[in-house]
Amino acid sequence: MVERADSAGEGQRPGTDALRPRLRGMWAAVAGAWGEHAQYADERGSAAAERMLALTAPRPGERVLELACGPAGLGLAAAERVAPGGEVILSDVVAEMTAIASSRAAARGLHNVRARVLDLEQIDEPEDSYDVVLCREGLMFALDPAAATREIRRVLRPGGRMAIAVWGPRDRNPWLGLVLDAVSAQIGRPVPPAGMPGPFALQDADRLGGLMVGAGLADVEVGELDVPLRTASFDEWWTRTSALAGPLTHILASLPEEALAAVRARLLEATRPYATSDGGLDFPGVTLLASGRRD
Repeated sequence: MVERADSAGEGQRPGTDALRPRLRGMWAAVAGAWGEHAQYADERGSAAAERMLALTAPRPGERVLELACGPAGLGLAAAERVAPGGEVILSDVVAEMTAIASSRAAARGLHNVRARVLDLEQIDEPEDSYDVVLCREGLMFALDPAAATREIRRVLRPGGRMAIAVWGPRDRNPWLGLVLDAVSAQIGRPVPPAGMPGPFALQDADRLGGLMVGAGLADVEVGELDVPLRTASFDEWWTRTSALAGPLTHILASLPEEALAAVRARLLEATRPYATSDGGLDFPGVTLLASGRRD
């Protein structure tokens, strides 16, 4: 049972209109890296994708919308499930990401897939358009997550199902939390900056479920999924994390060489508890999965 969230304080942050172009620019700037590491992103998100598809059970002939799709591994998997006769829309807030998603769909010979640039807070689609809506690791970056969840309900058909994945508590995801801590210590201010949503913005399960209930969704459930991260070396982890971390990547790119070296030194020390005997790293990780349906 998930209680309805108090709507006070769940609206837009002050000045969000000014933040939107900045946030979109940051994601556009890292789209190339997401394309380069698309296979890794698929593998990293495979457990969450499998669970989300199990929760929503897309069927042949149905329409599916993936929001904040990135390289779209989740939506591409859904496309195979709704054939024949079904359709999947792969959407992201920046065209650079949807171009990658479209290219990957074409490479797989998936003809029931289209890509569109859509803002998950203002989904440019009619009401009652989709049987399933999916959003993996995107809602936490919304400037107004309450508006986004209302939009998800709006575009669902009666009886439609949705599933959302976000990162769980920061202290249980050291593979990324440690990087934010190290960069914050280096630059002397919080990462992400004040007012800017970040990867752990929806780390509280009660708040996440409350957003779903507050949007008018029924049968809301929120659960945890363990998603450990194992890498062959510190360099492999650092290269991928720094390339794919969206707003964090933008900050790292602005640092002088000596500051980056200092961040790396901090992280070498901070990751020692997770080092393996063969030189790799073995991190715990937790994803929150929320599901529900429209009455």
